[in-house]
Amino acid sequence: MSESSGSDSLLFLTDEQLRQGIEAVFFAYRSFTADPDRILAGMAYGRAHHRALHFIARAPGTTVNNLLEILGVTKQSLNRVLRTLMEDGLVESMVGKTDRRERNLYLTEDGLALERRLSDAQRARMRAAYRKAGPEAVTGFRAVLEAMMDPEIRRKYSALKEGGS
Repeated sequence: MSESSGSDSLLFLTDEQLRQGIEAVFFAYRSFTADPDRILAGMAYGRAHHRALHFIARAPGTTVNNLLEILGVTKQSLNRVLRTLMEDGLVESMVGKTDRRERNLYLTEDGLALERRLSDAQRARMRAAYRKAGPEAVTGFRAVLEAMMDPEIRRKYSALKEGGS
């Protein structure tokens, strides 16, 4: 099969091929989150806590409003998660230096250690999968994921990739 006919055939996927792709995404996500879920289960935390820890670690000093926008959750839901993380000494909130109405979020040393454990588990899984699939597959995988994102989500993702928050 020539290179062009192989890529052209991807433009005409059957419903069955699409269903298989949907299921692959579902089961891959389930496996991808299993390692952190096991770590968090013993602490009575869930995926919302993990996501908050991840994005606070990614952009120390991020605001509550920025985190709300990234996570796409309600303020009530995020406040519940942040309150637990702060009470347990994993996240600290500081008044904004330029706008005193803002709350800037930082991970404590314990928060950094937990986030590192969670992300190390996921990085190990991603690294192994990327090695097995090869560099062309990695590039294609990222392109597919980005193409699946709604435009607004893709803009937020791109801003994060470029180091913004």
